[in-house]
Amino acid sequence: MCEHPGKEIEKRLKTTGMTRKELATRTGVTEKHINTLISGERNITPSFAKKLGYVFHVDETGCEDPKENAKYWQGLQNNYDIFILEEREKNNITTEEIVVLDYLEDIVNYLIDIGKLSQNLTRIERILELRKMLQISDLSLIPKLPCKGAAFRAQLATNVRINRYVLFAWQYLCELTADTKIAKSELDLDLLKSRLNEIKHLMLNDLKNGCCKLKEIFATCGIIFNVVKHFRGAPVQGYIKKTDDNKLILCLTIRGGRADTFWFTLFHEIAHILNRDFESNPVDFDSSDSEIEIKADRWARDFLIPTEKYRTFIGLRRKPTWQEIEMFASDTDVQPYIVLGRLQKDGFLDWSDYASKMVHYKWAE
Repeated sequence: MCEHPGKEIEKRLKTTGMTRKELATRTGVTEKHINTLISGERNITPSFAKKLGYVFHVDETGCEDPKENAKYWQGLQNNYDIFILEEREKNNITTEEIVVLDYLEDIVNYLIDIGKLSQNLTRIERILELRKMLQISDLSLIPKLPCKGAAFRAQLATNVRINRYVLFAWQYLCELTADTKIAKSELDLDLLKSRLNEIKHLMLNDLKNGCCKLKEIFATCGIIFNVVKHFRGAPVQGYIKKTDDNKLILCLTIRGGRADTFWFTLFHEIAHILNRDFESNPVDFDSSDSEIEIKADRWARDFLIPTEKYRTFIGLRRKPTWQEIEMFASDTDVQPYIVLGRLQKDGFLDWSDYASKMVHYKWAE
């Protein structure tokens, strides 16, 4: 096993008592630059090897010649590069897979944060681990996997913000973080219908407590619910997947952070479940536009704010005051931010109107 030369830098710092910040100052780079070298995310360039040649002497010889010391550091990098090349060839790792690993950098870092990947793995080892996790022999093959559902295929074809590799890995995260043990029974749509108002009332709580209660309610209906971190390249609002034992995994993101978007998306996904759309349309993008999506939007919209009541309210023909919005929200049994979001989306209010009244959620483990 050949170590990245960043490990040798770390050893020298410990030996000399020098801090990373001091080394950054002595070599004229940022502390982040030093951190990425030590972690193996950045390689030693010839110019940086020359800088290290001035700072550290070669232990074996005690040489003080910066040129000779620079050769030592560059030699460490060359040996590591050869080792990585041999490892790539031994494991049939292509250049394309190295590129895919770069695409998945944010997800890899998240997997490290939650303890699913070791931080000390080389790039080759990370690729091998991702192969096992994602159950695919070559990461570059991901785009060749079949897409489920016409709407899903259409989104992948037209949405330039979607990265197929990130989206695929994000779906894996949804399944990885789903606690399948909490749902004791199979999917029960009738029970779900009977608990809709109870779910609606949960928006009165803060998100953390509300999500805990949501998990409990959904579990009784055979649904494993979770809120999953979102990543650039996967502009997803919701995800539904049927399990082998006739249960559902339901995942939401808090992408954008607006509370009205979160709760509307939740009931949009519930509409998909009640309509059994999950059989063919598992992923909801933030820009989905199809008959299935429009139908789910209408159901969620009308369930949260009944149509006739809303028409009467907007019949005021003027900009409502915040007090009027609060009174209408109370009358329809929702939070004021739900009414505010609806008025903004429908164009009765500008997105800047009552902006300070909109509740925002933040991602937290």
